[in-house]
Amino acid sequence: MLATVSSATLAGVWGLPVSVEVHVTTGLPGFTVVGLPDASCREARDRVRAAITSSGLTWPSKRITVNLAPSDVPKAGAGLDLAVAVGVLVADGQFGDEPVSVAGIGMLGELGLDGSVRPVPGALPLVDAIDEPAVVVAARDAPMAALVAGGRVRPVRTLREVYDALKGTASWPDPPVPARVAPPETDPDLRDIAGQPLARWGLEIAAAGGHHLLLIGPPGAGKTMLARRIAGLLPDLSPAEALEVTRVHSASGLMLPHGLITRPPFRAPHHSASMASLVGGGSARARPGEVSAATGGVLFLDELGEFAPSVLDALRQPLEEGVIRVARSQGMVEHPARFLLVAAMNPCPCGVGGRVGCRCAPGALARYQRRLSGPFVDRLDLVIWVDCPDPADLLDAGPAASSADVAERVKKVRELARERGVNCNSELDGESLEHYAPLQPATTEVLRSALSEGRLSARGLRRVRTVARTIRDLDDAGEELRAADVHAALSLRMRVDGMWGLGRG
Repeated sequence: MLATVSSATLAGVWGLPVSVEVHVTTGLPGFTVVGLPDASCREARDRVRAAITSSGLTWPSKRITVNLAPSDVPKAGAGLDLAVAVGVLVADGQFGDEPVSVAGIGMLGELGLDGSVRPVPGALPLVDAIDEPAVVVAARDAPMAALVAGGRVRPVRTLREVYDALKGTASWPDPPVPARVAPPETDPDLRDIAGQPLARWGLEIAAAGGHHLLLIGPPGAGKTMLARRIAGLLPDLSPAEALEVTRVHSASGLMLPHGLITRPPFRAPHHSASMASLVGGGSARARPGEVSAATGGVLFLDELGEFAPSVLDALRQPLEEGVIRVARSQGMVEHPARFLLVAAMNPCPCGVGGRVGCRCAPGALARYQRRLSGPFVDRLDLVIWVDCPDPADLLDAGPAASSADVAERVKKVRELARERGVNCNSELDGESLEHYAPLQPATTEVLRSALSEGRLSARGLRRVRTVARTIRDLDDAGEELRAADVHAALSLRMRVDGMWGLGRG
């Protein structure tokens, strides 16, 4: 007898529909899974058998063949367990004299040996891929599944509940009640930063225009404190952005304690992070990396000079295009990677930066500088020197502007960008720049001089114009870019007090 149950599997951050076909026939007892299953899918044999017997049902002593269609798509994870178990029960005729149809019902969940139905990573994209009138999921996955499936969700805790509901001896559990979203944790406030007017201004420009920022300075100057406060300057995510970010976090297996993510995420991987952990990939399936988890928010790379150069160079494509394409022998997946990069580093291994008191040998300093390639640095809009604050700023300075005050200005600039058809000014390109960031004659000469002197590349020219557009928006939102706006944008990309020329475009 044959039974077909709808389910889904993950491919990157997207779910792909899967038809679980189960054939039970007489013959030598055995259990075979075909259709490109990974190791966890093949191990379903033992989990499903134990779950069925623990639920008071009978494991058929027959020949069982499970086909996961389509057969050319790799299947990964234990999320197909529930569909396999229900298919075995239906194909073996264990629902009584009248046959039971599972058409129109999707099944998604991992089975425990005691018959419990457990949650699976990526529940949101998986449920979204199942186009059936009802979707059965683990009770703990129900609130997340309801974000995309609404009243179609059927939360269950055990395989026996599914059996009784299909047989008609019990009703399906009620759809989950939308969880009350707890307020997110408060971000660190910018008023905690004493002094650092240039760095604070750069932080505001980066948040307002979505410009990638690099902070360089000696240890203890406040680079990390500044960077960790930029997420609090960003506006809330739009409904479409919130769903996209939640989808990525669900596919990544990250905790979602508050359900739908409404605030920009802040990701800060350690400098020992591998290539696969940062950009995505892996041997089993192409899982999203940190660049995807930071979509819609901030990716903070502290101690940038300690990251492997190959890992940093892998960020070139997502910094330019907003997506990351991970290719493996079994295919290629495309993950979203639209993030604001904020990085911090010391000017040299000892932190002094070649000035009086620096203990670094010339060779060590040269090797440290070569860890950042020119093409990677060229994709950074702002490079700012952060020196140790003046003692008067630490002891006698009055209250500084709070994150709420700066966030209001950032919000206004973001609204202007949306009126121009982009999320932020850094996305302006080509004709959009000519239309929304025209140059005054004097401004053109400033840029011509910078290009002639080799201080700017063609890419750097576009980035300087977008930064200048943000600076003008923060001032008075005038139409044309003034020479002062471009001079300010250039000063934030050029050499700053002993820095070794990293900011040159």
